[in-house]
Amino acid sequence: MPEEEWQTSVHAETIGAPADRIFATINDVENWPLVFPPMVHVEKLRGGEAGEKFQVWATAGDQVKTWVTGRTTEPGSTAVRFAQETSPPPLAAMDSDWSVEPGPGRSTVRIRHEYRALTDDAESLAWIARVVGENSAHELSALKAVAEQSGEDGLSLSFEDSVVIGGSRADTYAFIRDARDWPSRLPHVDRVDIAEPVPDVQILEMDTTAKDGSAHTTRSVRICFGERKIAYKQQVLPALLSAHVGCWFFDDVESGVRVTSRHAVVIDPRAVEPVLGAGATIGKAREFAQAALSGNSQITLGLAKEFAERAAKARS
Repeated sequence: MPEEEWQTSVHAETIGAPADRIFATINDVENWPLVFPPMVHVEKLRGGEAGEKFQVWATAGDQVKTWVTGRTTEPGSTAVRFAQETSPPPLAAMDSDWSVEPGPGRSTVRIRHEYRALTDDAESLAWIARVVGENSAHELSALKAVAEQSGEDGLSLSFEDSVVIGGSRADTYAFIRDARDWPSRLPHVDRVDIAEPVPDVQILEMDTTAKDGSAHTTRSVRICFGERKIAYKQQVLPALLSAHVGCWFFDDVESGVRVTSRHAVVIDPRAVEPVLGAGATIGKAREFAQAALSGNSQITLGLAKEFAERAAKARS
């Protein structure tokens, strides 16, 4: 496709919220995975006067794509521009402008994408147009929900659990990364189906049983960063949550390795009473979600500790 043959896609949504509140959500790029359904993980690569740069992982149809983008904002404005420095095939390049126009009691958000494909193949062009349209619609819908629910306090929470393990980081990381073995290693995991379509990107589906006996099926995308960390985004969620992202961190310490399980979730206010019963509050939902997720993390951390320390002892 010739250099000048750029395609343009524009999508808009009217949101009943102030422009500055909406723009603050748009501009908080590192929090995008908790807000926008297609976004899996964002790593800030550079900040400051040299300009900001991020690496983004997101779903595109049934694929997981990654790219590096720069961000430019004008002080005092409610508009931001993203220019991809590397683009995933079949894209050759993409620039995106997000703008928020204030109005009486509501604001209009516009996303404008300009992109160029690697080839003029009709199937690739149709795929790009479809995915850009679908993701933009998902993002605007999610942005509307978040901005219009912002008056409901306490929907978001984050927490973490950690343990120090007297073993190697390699063994500990392998225990968490090799989720295929979890049904035989973790008592709350009944089934695991895992695929790795590209190196270090995993699609993980599993059935678990909670302490109260209830069964849950979840589906997550996991991004593996060597033996440093594993970030994930749940795409199929427990009924109580509208969003859940997390990360496993592996840090060397004097006595071995510290492993931390971090969660960030958003409570779905419409699900609180159907899941927890009449009269249940957001506060009760927060307690329930943290207890369930933290409980599973602590079980996993404890068994990872046993595994890695047993392996270290066998080598001594």
